[in-house]
Amino acid sequence: MGILAWIVLGLLAGAIAKAIYPGYQDSSILGTMLLGIVGAFIGGTLYTLLTTGSLVLAGVGFSFAGLAIAVIGAVIALWLYYAFMRRRVY
Repeated sequence: MGILAWIVLGLLAGAIAKAIYPGYQDSSILGTMLLGIVGAFIGGTLYTLLTTGSLVLAGVGFSFAGLAIAVIGAVIALWLYYAFMRRRVY
């Protein structure tokens, strides 16, 4: 997948995940794009683990199913981020 497709997928998946996840997430367009790209890798890796049984770092393709998997991965990434950041704040 080309770099432009990763940017578009990252922006779409990050924006949808930020809209789904409760609360206010203050980040820029770059932060939203990185959230979507990280979500694509988390979702792709979990999808590969569940379908094949092997743990391989994998991204998703630019399709509707790939976008859905990337959004799920981005929501998981947001949940993990806020779970760890909540413990660090006193």
